[in-house]
Amino acid sequence: MSLIVGEISYTNIRPMFHYIDRSTLINKGCEFVPAIPAKLNKEMKEGTIHVGGISSFAYGENAEKYKVLPQLSVSSPKSVGSIFLFSKTKIEDLDKASIALTSSSATSVNLLKIILQHFYQLDVHYETTAPDYTQMMSEHDACLLIGDDAILAKMNKPNHIFHYDLGALWAHFTNLPMTYAVFAVRKEAWKDQPDLLAELHEQFLWSKDKCMRDGYSSMIKSIKLELGGTTSFWRNYFSGLNYELTDRHFEGLYYYYKLAYDLKLLSKDVRHISIWNPADHFHSV
Repeated sequence: MSLIVGEISYTNIRPMFHYIDRSTLINKGCEFVPAIPAKLNKEMKEGTIHVGGISSFAYGENAEKYKVLPQLSVSSPKSVGSIFLFSKTKIEDLDKASIALTSSSATSVNLLKIILQHFYQLDVHYETTAPDYTQMMSEHDACLLIGDDAILAKMNKPNHIFHYDLGALWAHFTNLPMTYAVFAVRKEAWKDQPDLLAELHEQFLWSKDKCMRDGYSSMIKSIKLELGGTTSFWRNYFSGLNYELTDRHFEGLYYYYKLAYDLKLLSKDVRHISIWNPADHFHSV
């Protein structure tokens, strides 16, 4: 059995992939499959992908099927810099408004619903669409974009359009970090490929740490070629992100899950996040 790894192309998750030794991992049985978050979430649930950085919400929906790899996440203590609500009016004036949601994400979509419904107590109408800023804003009062779509939209948006960073809003209301993605592995994969999974995990950690040590400089060079922007812009962007998974991260995740459950966005209240441990990976849950 090979170990099929879902790989999201977004810049915010690249530190875990930038320096990994792909050829060695592929020779040992890893297969890397590109996917947007929504596709990765779906294929992880179906079992066609075994391990990857899935949305935190998708983990919550299928927690019994997965374990979480330790010390890895895509999080932000405050502003995230790549998840924005763009609006024609101030956020507090969006009651009864029509909001276009990106089809690319689950965590961010439900985070927006939590923020607007629970914290602002707004009643709005949502429509899921393709992540196209111009089209979304031509037909709706506001739109949610994530990842590189959000970064590029913010770079090019008209001055009269308001924009709100969802990580900053979450931190403002909760004083907790927001974890957008965790690295999860399916049950059969950690049982059938424990050694390869351990090596993959070590490579993710090594790549993450090397990116952080070199100030993301090598990675930023390649990102600039693809997306543009300045070195200072990208350094500032990555300085706002966090890739750890500490008790504080779990506190924020559990609160996110509680609010999602209270608002009936999540069908079950997630009270336990199961962590994969290389030392006991031969034992079933």
